[in-house]
Amino acid sequence: MRLNLRVPFAEKDEAKKLGARWDAARKIWYVEGKDDVTSFSRWSPTPHDASTSAAPAPKRAPSKAQSTSSGVQIGSRYVESPRICDCAPWDVCDICRATALSS
Repeated sequence: MRLNLRVPFAEKDEAKKLGARWDAARKIWYVEGKDDVTSFSRWSPTPHDASTSAAPAPKRAPSKAQSTSSGVQIGSRYVESPRICDCAPWDVCDICRATALSS
């Protein structure tokens, strides 16, 4: 069984001494085939950590076109349509059927 780890660069030598290996393709440290992984517990990612499958994406500063306020950020080709009913955006009810994209 493979366990991906979040090892800071400063602690990589210590993790390597304990038996962790570097996956160059995924750019992440991991342990495989160990029965006792308690020595790696401080580098174990939390269950909700998405970075276990890939390296974290670098953060970019928002462009002038994007709002700096918190919330959903939208792409440059996004066109916001006014809501005409209270159904979920992925549902098409009788009220919004005329304005819905092809389904």
